[in-house]
Amino acid sequence: MSALYYFDDMRERQFEPFALTRPGSELRAGTSLIRRRWERATGLKSAGFISSPHLAHFEEGNAPPAVAPNSELPAGSVLVNTRCVIPIDLSLERFDLLMCEGAACAVRLARAFPVSQFADGTIDIGSIQTTLGGQRIKGRWINEVWDFIGTLAEQLMEDIPLRVKSLGESAKTKAAKVGDHGIFVEEGAQIGPQVVLDASAGPILIRSGAVIAPFTHLVGPISVGRDSRILGDRVAASSIGDRCKVHGELSNSIFLGHGNKTHTGFVGHSYLGRWVNLGALTTTSNMKNTYGPVQLWTPSGVRNTGQQFLGTFFGDHAKTGIGTMLTTGSVIGAGANVYGGNMPRKVVPPFAWGDGAPYDTFDITKFLAVAERAMARRQVELGEKARKQLAEAHKKRWSA
Repeated sequence: MSALYYFDDMRERQFEPFALTRPGSELRAGTSLIRRRWERATGLKSAGFISSPHLAHFEEGNAPPAVAPNSELPAGSVLVNTRCVIPIDLSLERFDLLMCEGAACAVRLARAFPVSQFADGTIDIGSIQTTLGGQRIKGRWINEVWDFIGTLAEQLMEDIPLRVKSLGESAKTKAAKVGDHGIFVEEGAQIGPQVVLDASAGPILIRSGAVIAPFTHLVGPISVGRDSRILGDRVAASSIGDRCKVHGELSNSIFLGHGNKTHTGFVGHSYLGRWVNLGALTTTSNMKNTYGPVQLWTPSGVRNTGQQFLGTFFGDHAKTGIGTMLTTGSVIGAGANVYGGNMPRKVVPPFAWGDGAPYDTFDITKFLAVAERAMARRQVELGEKARKQLAEAHKKRWSA
């Protein structure tokens, strides 16, 4: 039977601070994980991913495992470039080659291919398919890590109306509604008194199990995931994954899932990986005083993003202490724990620990103990494979 396999090319493997701890298929773009989009479009099951060697033990929920480097991808499999974000309503019949904006985004393998052929991420998957032309589809490429934020509002405007079509009737709510864009509240969501749902600038989607506390002001386009809790203040133009807690002002940001921002503090134009915890009053700057383009650290050096608004990228399991202030265009590496009320440098290495540079390194045994406790609070177990993968990430951590 055909199955989906995901390929992180060399460009995607530079998407820090996330590439250290997860494959590109498990990143959220707009309302959905990239993997989920391809599963819906093809009707196929996900069988594995090909990425950097240090992700060999990646384990998370129902995500597929890494493909063994000495194995083969079976003939008939569909191989997807994970940087391509396809529409939620895309429905694909059998195909040999898919093209998006002039580049190959998915191919069906005519024969078995050794995984080693894809190991370094440099291959163009279109080069392994002899079909000429290919089927052209709509979608957008994530060429840089900041594109997740730069295209967020537009992606949400596209995603939410399409997602709503598959969810049936909206539940009734007494919340004050403003604006002409759609507002959809899935059955099982709880909307407290004195909540304002403002769809003047874009649609609003609230999934089952979500709780919107009294005096919350939700501004579209915004998607609130299952079992997430929005605990007050103005939350606008954001994608909030499942089982997150959000309090205080939030704007144009992505919560991958299981994120915790329980207290006051502004976060704007930022991306929070899974299991991020922000201490009270943690605040991100998302625009320079000069109104100029923001620069961001990348593995290839500090680069001009061309974005006027850009906040902080938080890697998985990153934590900030009370009163942390983050400058425009910051990167906080996976597993880092910064505190002390000082403003960290624009880039904090993975598994850093302390109140300022030069940071100590978070001992891996102690880090895993903290991660296990944090995850258990949400009834999620830190499995043995995930422990090995985080230990590998600790060994492969980059410096800045």
